[in-house]
Amino acid sequence: MEALRKRLLDTIDGNRERLGALSRKIFEHPETLMEEHRACAWICEVLKEDQFRIEQGIAGMDTAFRATFPGKADRPVVAILAEYDALPGIGHACGHNLIAGAAVGAGIGLRAVMPELSGRLLVLGTPGEEGGGGKIIMVEAGVFDEVDAAIMMHPSEKTFAARGSLAVVEMNVTFVGKPAHAAACPEQGINALDAVMQTFGNINALRQQLPEDVRIHGIITEGGTACNIIPERASARIGVRTIREAFMPELLEKVERCARAAALATGATLELHREERGYAAMKNNGPLSAVIARHITELGFPLDEPPRSGGMGSVDIGNVSRVIPAAHPYLAIGPDLPGHTEAFREASNSERGYQIMIAGAKMLALTALDLFTQPDLMAAVRRDFKRG
Repeated sequence: MEALRKRLLDTIDGNRERLGALSRKIFEHPETLMEEHRACAWICEVLKEDQFRIEQGIAGMDTAFRATFPGKADRPVVAILAEYDALPGIGHACGHNLIAGAAVGAGIGLRAVMPELSGRLLVLGTPGEEGGGGKIIMVEAGVFDEVDAAIMMHPSEKTFAARGSLAVVEMNVTFVGKPAHAAACPEQGINALDAVMQTFGNINALRQQLPEDVRIHGIITEGGTACNIIPERASARIGVRTIREAFMPELLEKVERCARAAALATGATLELHREERGYAAMKNNGPLSAVIARHITELGFPLDEPPRSGGMGSVDIGNVSRVIPAAHPYLAIGPDLPGHTEAFREASNSERGYQIMIAGAKMLALTALDLFTQPDLMAAVRRDFKRG
């Protein structure tokens, strides 16, 4: 095992410049959800150079891929997940360029030892994490049916072996009213924008009666065409989050009542649409997280205490974790770095960021090596998953 570990780690170290160049190229050419054509091609090119078998366009998504490297037997199957989509307007302010580099690095490191292992290694390219739910589409398409465990890393301002996430469902609310001249005859109009604003007002009043794990937030996406015309049509997009999957249906009904009340008050007609693919809350796996924690500390990184409440977003690996054992650890690329900000974006292209990317590749590869070589660990991971 020590010889395998050394060869794996040395291979990752020997590819530092190559992995850094890949990650930096993805950073410098940000592509938003489901449009990551260049990033997908660059990642597949690197993996193909290392003799992975590449399948692009899986699950009906042009920018999704499966890279396979076989071992001496067909099972277990361990998948390392890569993300590479950027945020609109701000680029890689969530560090997906580092996630991609770490996943590729782990794959390259494991490729050096796979001929001596029983099992099959997958590197899965999962597009559209930032709202597109690429992993959810892949779950629905059966991509994970053959996978025994899935792992990935995420850059952060703190280091966690495991952390919860919030389930989220997004909805679009559109109000249709009646236009009129805002000065000459406003009484003849029905103000759709008023209905949107009242919806947000009703939600703000609702917050007082909601549990502390709930987050509701939104934007106005359409609000009229001119200030002297009563808006005939106005729309908003609202995200509804909770850590408790069972509470989500009741929570959504409460939010929808806020919109229906606004329609009643203004006389506007409400059109409401929920997104079909909501992000599930993360189901952490105890034995898998324990192995990850050990490797993080072995690599010299102290673990932070995960928050009991708050400090969580939503991730589509949560849906993966509901069908197979999965892990989503976080590694700190700098302090005081809230995600989706310019500061986080700059840290994702920093020397520290690329060092953490390499550490993440090693952590993922060592975890996968344990899963391939320790049948008792894989059995414990499966038992923990089945216990729910």
